[in-house]
Amino acid sequence: MSEKVMVTGVTGYIGQHCGAELLRQGYEVVGTIRSMEKAEAVREGIAKVAPIDNLTFIEADLTSDEGWSEAMAGCKYVLHVASPFIIADPEDENEMISPAVDGTLRVLSAAKAVGVERTVVTSSLIAIIAGKLSGHYGTDSWSDPNEEIGTYAKSKTLAEQAAWEFAKANDIDLAVINPGGVMGPTLTGKVEGESLTMISDIISGKYPLVPDICIGFIDVRDVAKLHVSAMTADGAVGKRFIASSDEPLHFTEVTGILKNAGYKKASTRQAPKFLLKIMSLFDDQVKGLLPMVGERQTVANQETYEILGWEPTPMNQSLIETAESIS
Repeated sequence: MSEKVMVTGVTGYIGQHCGAELLRQGYEVVGTIRSMEKAEAVREGIAKVAPIDNLTFIEADLTSDEGWSEAMAGCKYVLHVASPFIIADPEDENEMISPAVDGTLRVLSAAKAVGVERTVVTSSLIAIIAGKLSGHYGTDSWSDPNEEIGTYAKSKTLAEQAAWEFAKANDIDLAVINPGGVMGPTLTGKVEGESLTMISDIISGKYPLVPDICIGFIDVRDVAKLHVSAMTADGAVGKRFIASSDEPLHFTEVTGILKNAGYKKASTRQAPKFLLKIMSLFDDQVKGLLPMVGERQTVANQETYEILGWEPTPMNQSLIETAESIS
C-alpha cells in the first residue's frame, strides 16, 4: 500500500507540481482545496505529467480550524505549500499575514494531532534576504519583519518563524524549503500567480523598461523534487534549504533570454531608480519591488545539493518553457 501525503495548496503553481512529483514517485496524494470548483482543472493539469489514480481532493481553508485533522487522517507526510503570494502590499497587511501564520500553525497542529511523521513547509528566499544589502547569505540569515521589507516578505518570515517555534515546542519533525524566484511551465496553461504573470507581462511587451533587480531563480519542477526529497532524506529534519541558483540573474538577463528565444516584445532596457520611485506612488507592485533595486545577493545553498540531491534545471530552459506554457 502506497504512503499517503497531504499537499496543501495543490491548486497553486508549486502545489500542482508537488502533487505531480509525488504521484510519479508512487505516493497517494490528498490535495487540500478551498473550493471543489477548481478540482477538475487541477486534475487535468496534473494528468498531463503524472498518473492521477491516487489523487484525491478535500476541502480545507487555512483561515478556518475546521476539517484539518480529519483531512490529514492516515497521512504519513505533509507538504504545506499553501500561502498567498502577492508582491503588491494590501491595504491591510493582515489580509496576507494572518492566513500565512495562522494557516501554518493550523496545519502543524493537525499534523501533530494525527501523528504525521514529517512536515515540509514552503517558505521563501525572501524570508532570508529581504531588506538585505548586497552580500552572501545562508540559512542563518533572517529577514527582519520589523523593517520596511514589504508585506509578502513579512508574512513569509513570520510564518516560517512560527513554524520553527511550534516544531521546537512540540517536538515534531520539520524541514523548510526556501525557494527563490520560481519559474517553469504551468500545468493548467493559465496565467496565475506572480511568477507567471511577470513572464506574461514581459513577453507581451507590458514593460518597456525593466528594474535594476537581481533574483536567484529555480525551476518549479526542482522545487517539487526538493520538497519530496526533504520529506524522507536523512539529515533534513530541523534544516532550512535554500532553493535558489548559485548566482542571481539580473532582470535584463531574464528578458534577454526570452528575447533571444523569439519573444521580441521583451525589453532589455533598464529603468532608472528615480523613475521606479515615481511609479511606486501609483503602482503597488512597483512599490513592492523597490527594496530590491540595486542589490545583489548570493546564497549558501550547499546543503540543498548535498542532503537533497538537487540537480538544477538550466534557467534558460526553465524561462523559455515558462513562456511556452502560457503563450
